Amino acid sequence: MSESTEQLEVWCAGEDWCPVTSTATLIGKKWHTVILHRLLANGPLGFNALKKEVGGISSKVLSDSLEDLEAKQLVERSVISEKPVRVEYSLTEHGKSLEPVIQEMAKWGQEHLTAARDKESSIA
Repeated sequence: MSESTEQLEVWCAGEDWCPVTSTATLIGKKWHTVILHRLLANGPLGFNALKKEVGGISSKVLSDSLEDLEAKQLVERSVISEKPVRVEYSLTEHGKSLEPVIQEMAKWGQEHLTAARDKESSIA
């Protein structure tokens, strides 16, 4: 971690700080890792573009998830002074630093998970 990046404060049950539990708390909600993955893959995105990239998420859930990720210092919201004014979401340095974690999750999923439709066709 670079010296200029401030560490995030987290809490973990028990006496000792637990990095696995704390990291899971930061990114463990259903849509959080998908949002981070799409921002890693595409760079900064406006709300509607991000909603399209995520797919299957309601505007309310996306808005709440972005607020949560912003509060956790993983995503930042910028107002772009164009006409009309628009909002863009991008990853903070903390968010960008999760890239190897997200990539390993994707790799594991590709190696160990089968899509439901593939499973059904193999049963028939």
